[in-house]
Amino acid sequence: MPILDFLFYIFLVVVFFQVIIYLLVYGKFSFLKPVKISRKKAPVSVLVCAKNEGGNLEQFLPYILHQNYPEFEVVLINDSSSDTTLEIMQKFAKRHSNIKIVDVKAIETFWGNKKYALTLGIKASKYDLLLFTDADCKPVSKFWISEMVGHFNEKTSIVLGFGAHTKIKNSFLNKLIRFETLITGLRYFSFANMGLPYMGVGRNLAYKKELFFKSNGFINHIRVKSGDDDLFINQVASANNTAISVCKDSFTTSPAKTGFKDWINQKRRHITTAKYYKLEHKVLLTTIYCLQVLFWLLTIILLIGSSLWITVSALVMFRLLLQYVIFGMAAKKLDSKDIIHLIPVLEIFLISIQLFIFITNLVSKPNHWK
Repeated sequence: MPILDFLFYIFLVVVFFQVIIYLLVYGKFSFLKPVKISRKKAPVSVLVCAKNEGGNLEQFLPYILHQNYPEFEVVLINDSSSDTTLEIMQKFAKRHSNIKIVDVKAIETFWGNKKYALTLGIKASKYDLLLFTDADCKPVSKFWISEMVGHFNEKTSIVLGFGAHTKIKNSFLNKLIRFETLITGLRYFSFANMGLPYMGVGRNLAYKKELFFKSNGFINHIRVKSGDDDLFINQVASANNTAISVCKDSFTTSPAKTGFKDWINQKRRHITTAKYYKLEHKVLLTTIYCLQVLFWLLTIILLIGSSLWITVSALVMFRLLLQYVIFGMAAKKLDSKDIIHLIPVLEIFLISIQLFIFITNLVSKPNHWK
C-alpha cells in the first residue's frame, strides 16, 4: 500500500474520532441549557492568596468586597510578600470588618510553595463553603458569590467556575490567550458535565472545607509547587460531587499577559502539573492533543501530495464547520465570540506552542510561584 494511501486512512480515523469528541463531549456542553440553582444564602469564605500583588489588590479587591451577598468573609493570605501587599490588606481591613488577614512567613521547608500559604488560609477561614480567586481577578458581577455557591447541596462539594481574560483590541497574543482559555474551559466543563471532572482553575473555584481536610488537603502533591487548583480537583473530584457554573454572572476576569515570553513562562509552569493527573485523564488529554496534531499534519501532507485531495478538502471543511458550530456555541456561553472566526489559525499556533513548551520543559525546569 502506498504511503499516502496509508496516511489517508489514518486521516479518516483521526477525523472520525474528532467528530465523535465534538458531538458527544463538547456538543453536550455547548448546547447545555442553564441549570436553575438554589438561592440559599449559606455563609461563605472567599480566599485570595497574594504574593507581591499590592497593586492588583488595590484595583480588584473592591469588586469582591462589594458583592451582593448577605454573609461572607474575605480571607486575604499574604504569602511572604516583599512589596506593599500586607499594607494594602491592612488598609482594606480597617474599612471592612469581614476581612481576615493571614500573614504567612516564609519557612525553608515550604519555600515558595503557594499550597502551604493556602492551607494556612483555609485553616483560618470561618465557614465551610470556600470560594477561591486570585489577586488579579475581578468578578464580572455583584452576584458572583451567589451564583457560584448556589450550586452547592448535600451531594455537591465542588463547583467549577470560569476565569476569563480581559480583551485587548488588535492584539493577536490576547486572542491566542483567550482562545486557549476558551478551549481549556470547554474541555474541563464538558468532561465534568459527562461525569469525568479532571481539573478546575484557581481564578474561580469553590469547594467545601470538609472535603479539603477529609482528603488531607494538598499533602499528596505538596512538593509539586504548582497545581493548588487542578491537581487538588483531579485528586478529589467525582461524577457525584462536582457541579459546573456557566452563568456569566459567575465569571471572573483577569488581565492577560501582554508579552509572548511572559505567557510562555506562565504556561510552562502550568503544564508541569499534567504529569501528576490520574492515568485515565493523562491518556484522554494526550489523545485529544495527538488527534489535533495529526489532523493538521496529515491535512498538509495529503493536500500537497495525495490524489485524493478533493476528498481530504471536503473532510477538512466538514470538521471545521462542525468545530465552528460547537465552539461557537461554547464561546457564546463563555463570552469569547470575537475569536471564533480565527479558529484554524489560533488552533495551529496553540498546538505548536504547546509542543514547544513540552520540549522546553524536558530540557529545563520552569520557575514557579513568585
